[in-house]
Order: sequence, then structure tokens, then C-alpha cells
Amino acid sequence: MTVLGLPDGIRACLFDLDGVVTKTAVVHAAAWKEMFDAFLRERDGDSFRPFTDADYDAYVDGRPRADGVRTFLASRGVEIPEGTPDDPPDARTVHGLGNRKNRLLLARIRGHGVEAYDGTLRYIEAVRARGLRTAVVSSSANCRDVLRSIGAEDLFDVRIDGVVAAERGLPGKPKPDTFLAAAEDLGVQPFQAAVFEDALAGMEAGRAGHFGYVVGVDRVGRTDALYAHGADRVVTDLDLLGSGR
Repeated sequence: MTVLGLPDGIRACLFDLDGVVTKTAVVHAAAWKEMFDAFLRERDGDSFRPFTDADYDAYVDGRPRADGVRTFLASRGVEIPEGTPDDPPDARTVHGLGNRKNRLLLARIRGHGVEAYDGTLRYIEAVRARGLRTAVVSSSANCRDVLRSIGAEDLFDVRIDGVVAAERGLPGKPKPDTFLAAAEDLGVQPFQAAVFEDALAGMEAGRAGHFGYVVGVDRVGRTDALYAHGADRVVTDLDLLGSGR
């Protein structure tokens, strides 16, 4: 292992955004809950079954917005029209609910701002100082604006986010396609790249893509689940990765 805590031969690092680089995973979870609880209450009345943290982990976290809507509603046996990406937030469609969640998310971000995980930023700087290339791989369509808000856009050689994935027709996590596209854009093979993720869907994507190393970042106490879904190593902060702790 290198001083970065990575196997020899790793030439590139592929980082998820929410929960790995920025402290926005909890904001996403809150916006999803607010949106889904309102939808379910309207549909089922006061006896509705609320959206839970377990639902977020299993059906939404790390997935593209519309996929999260589809997957969670399918878990509850709920079917609604697909709609189109430009549906208004009050439309009772897959895309309408996704757009409603995004409106709630942006309101929360505007109200409270975005914070970065300093340990991750230090680790990315150390990675780049040793000549490894870097990419951010996120399902978020707001990725670029979030990176700019924390002054971190220049830390990444490549960005594969929700906007780029839509332009290229790439399926989102847990499929590995967005990570594979980042590796290709960086000029490395998957076995030469390490994936850094906090979402179970991201772990599955790293395993499915046969990447050289998959690091789970455990912010919420689910180390066992991250290992079960494909992590080679789990840490609570990337500062710990090269420390042997």
C-alpha cells in the first residue's frame, strides 16, 4: 500500500460528491423526506407510512433523481406517470416529484450554504501532489455549482455529474457507467482507479465496474453495510486512509 492508503498501481481517484466531498448528504435526505412525506400524506391521508432513513439508504441515496423516485415508489407498490424532465414541481409524475425534491434541496442549500469535509479536501490535495489524477462522479445536476461554492472545482480533472450523464445517456449508480466514463476520460483502466463513495449504490457501482480499490466513507454508522455492498476498506474520514488507523 502507498502512503495514501491505496494499492500500488492506482493512478486515478474517483470521488462521489455528497457525503464524501461535501456535507450535503444529510441535506439531500431531508429534502427527499419532506417531498415524499407530503406526497404520501396527500395520497394516503394521515395514516401514511413516512419515508425513513432506511428507505433513503436502500432506494434513493446515490441514484439519479428520477431513479430514486421510481425505486422508492416501486418499493411501496405506487405507480405514477413518468412525465417529462421539464414537468413543474407540483406535477404528480416521476419527474415532477424529482423536480419538487430539487426545489426543496436548493432552498435548503441557499438558506444554510454548503460545507466541505476538510479531511477530504486535504486528501485530494495529497493525491494530486503525488501525480494521481482526480474526478468527481455524482448523480447531482447541481454538482458544478456546489463545487464552485466551496472553491473546489479546480481539484478535479474530470467531472461526470447528472448533467454530463444525461448528455451522454449514461445510466446512474448502482450501474458503474458514470465511474467508467470518468476513468476513460482520465485515460486509465478501471483497475488503475480507486472509487470513494458513501452510498450503498456507489459501493455496488465500484464493485460492478471492477475498479482497483473501493473506499467506503462512513459518515452515519453503516460500516458493515458498506463492506457488504462492495467496499475494500471503510473509513470515517479520508484523513484516516493513509494513517493506518
